[in-house]
Amino acid sequence: MVAVLGVLVLIFGLMSRNFLSLTTLASLANQIPDLTVISVGMTLVLIVAGIDLSVGSVLALSSAVVGALMVDGGWPLWAAVPACLLAGAGCGCFNGVVSVYARIPSFIVTLGMLEIARGGAYLITDSRTKYIGSSVEWIGTPMPGLFVSPAFLLAVAIVVCGQLLLTRTVFGRYLVAIGTNAEAVRMAGIRSEPYAISVFAISGLLAGLGGVIQTSRLSSADPNAAVGLELAAIAACVIGGTSLAGGRGSIISTFFGVLMITVLQTGLAQVGASDPTKRIITGSVIVVAVLLDALRRNWGKAHD
Repeated sequence: MVAVLGVLVLIFGLMSRNFLSLTTLASLANQIPDLTVISVGMTLVLIVAGIDLSVGSVLALSSAVVGALMVDGGWPLWAAVPACLLAGAGCGCFNGVVSVYARIPSFIVTLGMLEIARGGAYLITDSRTKYIGSSVEWIGTPMPGLFVSPAFLLAVAIVVCGQLLLTRTVFGRYLVAIGTNAEAVRMAGIRSEPYAISVFAISGLLAGLGGVIQTSRLSSADPNAAVGLELAAIAACVIGGTSLAGGRGSIISTFFGVLMITVLQTGLAQVGASDPTKRIITGSVIVVAVLLDALRRNWGKAHD
């Protein structure tokens, strides 16, 4: 994946004289924190053979909570952020509990939450953008001398912690086992329900954090924010090698998937590609990634 990412950067660097500039690279780094943190949660959900289609709307709902509390309620940032994270985690817990205990496919449950959370964002903001201003901007503003924002450093820290959680803890090993064969896990005497609910709660919590990050970048809370961001997160996970069937995934690889999507979209914009062309190319890359994943699985089964 590093090689593929390097090839993309080289191609766009040759096609656009400004692509390899420090300004463009710093802009790329500061565009990805919200998608990165959401993709970390999505990876964990996909590993247990679930899916979360609500993260974009939950992000918008969480952002609306921050905007309403700070603009209408006069709350300081340090008090509004925990409420925002709690809103995201609450949505995630609802998704997990209903999906696990009612035995309803997570696709259906989170599709419903997608509409519920988006409607909640409109209600909280009265369908208007809440302009917050400088009190929240510093989170997404590049720091002097570093050219990256605190949000980017936070996103990288979450990627590292997520990878350690997945590969160096019993919790992470259980997630992989549940996604691989939930029945075998149950027969081994391990209750899979708390772990499945936990990953949905983590996904919601990180969507709430993504709401804070996006609010800081926009200096406002927009109820229309993050429409379709869940699809970008799923694409990043799939490009990074996470299996849609569960049981396999890597947070680090997902991060590279985020970088590839962002580089692709930014590079295409700089070379003058139209929006329909960008969508066609990005969608084609996702389809190719899924096909390669399927071929890799089939090849692995053939050699087992």
